[in-house]
Amino acid sequence: MDVGIDTASSSRSPHHQHTTTTTTISTAAAATATSPSPTEEDGEDPLLPGRSSRPVTSGVDQNQNQWGLAVSASSASATSSSESPKKTRFAMDQGTQGSAGQQPSAQVNGESPEQTPPSDEELLKRLEEANRLLEADEKSRAVLSALSSGTTPGHSRKGSGSSIVSSTSSNSFYSTQNSAENDDANGQSETLWEIWGRIINDFDTVKKRPAFLKELVRKGIPHEFRGMAWQLVLGVHDSPWKLEYREHMKKTSPCEKLIRRDIARTFPEHDFFKEKDGFGQESLFNVMKAYSLHDREVGYCQGSGFIVGLLLMQMPEEDAFAVMVRLMQDFRLRELFKPSMAELGLCMYKLECLIQELLPTLLVHFQTQNFDTSMYASSWFLTLFVTSLPLSLARRIMDLFVSEGMEMIFRVGVAILQMCQEDLLALDMEGLLKYLQKDLRSRFDQDSDQDNLLTTAYSIKYNHKKMKKLEKEYTALKTKENEDQIELRRLRTENRLLRQRIENLEKVEARLLRQNEVSSPPYHRYDYFCFRLY
Repeated sequence: MDVGIDTASSSRSPHHQHTTTTTTISTAAAATATSPSPTEEDGEDPLLPGRSSRPVTSGVDQNQNQWGLAVSASSASATSSSESPKKTRFAMDQGTQGSAGQQPSAQVNGESPEQTPPSDEELLKRLEEANRLLEADEKSRAVLSALSSGTTPGHSRKGSGSSIVSSTSSNSFYSTQNSAENDDANGQSETLWEIWGRIINDFDTVKKRPAFLKELVRKGIPHEFRGMAWQLVLGVHDSPWKLEYREHMKKTSPCEKLIRRDIARTFPEHDFFKEKDGFGQESLFNVMKAYSLHDREVGYCQGSGFIVGLLLMQMPEEDAFAVMVRLMQDFRLRELFKPSMAELGLCMYKLECLIQELLPTLLVHFQTQNFDTSMYASSWFLTLFVTSLPLSLARRIMDLFVSEGMEMIFRVGVAILQMCQEDLLALDMEGLLKYLQKDLRSRFDQDSDQDNLLTTAYSIKYNHKKMKKLEKEYTALKTKENEDQIELRRLRTENRLLRQRIENLEKVEARLLRQNEVSSPPYHRYDYFCFRLY
């Protein structure tokens, strides 16, 4: 790491009797200003082709440094260097709030400005120690690398005031929860982290290249950026639905009792939701209540609570509400949760056709065991695998869902069956049900298995034209089925009316018999029927 010590002086005011020199650290970014990298000389950003990259100037502006690793230099007044001995003060200024949360400021020397400053020799020792600690930290090296390329991860080139990340970074819970999942030890994770920092702050440019964005989402979204990335991809980061959410909080929903009943059964073992009437359960209740007021036809459906819960693990309530509304409207989830659940039947039909084409042996085994597709796959579509797979994998599937839609649910479903086919073929119906409902969490608990599953899902053949054709077939079948049901209901109605008519005739006949018995001599009933026959 290159370290520069800058001193500057100006005219001293009459009130000062000594010279004060401020010594600060400038990171490798200052060096890159004088000797730009080959990429910067070309004027093109290597991470976002077609976009120019600007090298930073020497002396990084403290107001624009979100990470606090580059330190600015300031000058104190002085009249001459010979009037009094120089008193050296060293301060490391922390930067403004970064994308991972605001860092507390601290002085390296641990002394206040009024105390006697350290000597030059002591100052240099502390400076070398600080540089040694920075070089030993891998995260710091990654950030310094980003600074040397002219940008800061998660920071807008227009200044900290325009950074879109700041709105979510201020909430430490959403930026640090489950941080262990974000493995920054390998170089690929560091690179993705830097790329997504740029994308978040210049998404208007990136969204014009959907193929590039799709491929980047498949490589993974860092945990710190996931909540904001979902909102940007769905186009709800500045949605008016967030204001609508506040209005719904003032109202009462007819579904509140149902929601309260199911809250405790949603993520019962997750720390954020397991506390009764805690912050997590109240947040989940608020978002579900707001949606039941927003869409009264759908109201509340139990499976939707798991999707909302997953969103709340990444973002605040109003953001989760806006994302949920978009998913319901534009990703056909609303049709899944309607009281008729007609869309769910279509999804089961499509999935079964895919299994028949790609895994025919497994489908025959399912049919032999009377194991219907809806017995295991309904929850896959209603909860987007949240209740069937580990949460770390469910988040990655949600990344793909917001980017590519319902297609990815079909791909992942077939990929699961393909990877588990050997185990499934050896099970009976009871074993199949247990395996696909409970054992999948342990089956895909390891990162390597999750990577293999998603890689397999990407390779699944999904023909959009064929899916449209299957949809028409299903619609025709349902239409024919509805017509048959209508005819069946008509015949049943006629049969019921005929039965009622027969019963009425029998009652009339019985009454006439009683009248004849009273007005005429008694006779045997057999004679009466013989009389009627002739």
